[in-house]
Amino acid sequence: MLRIRRSVNGKTVFTLSGRMEEGDIAELETLIRTEANEVRVGLDSKDLMLVNQDAINFLERCEAENITLKVCPA
Repeated sequence: MLRIRRSVNGKTVFTLSGRMEEGDIAELETLIRTEANEVRVGLDSKDLMLVNQDAINFLERCEAENITLKVCPA
């Protein structure tokens, strides 16, 4: 199960924790699109425990779209 916490301090940061799977990506994309029109967006994955290949591809796309990835192991 993926938990998403939102915090704002000059930019919006979504803190991700738990497991991130294919089904979670659409929800997270919607949240990012909603915020990206207003402020800069970042993702903090320090509490993310498990991801599948789809989640890795999604995080790579986020980085390519200038979404800051914080505490994201290679």
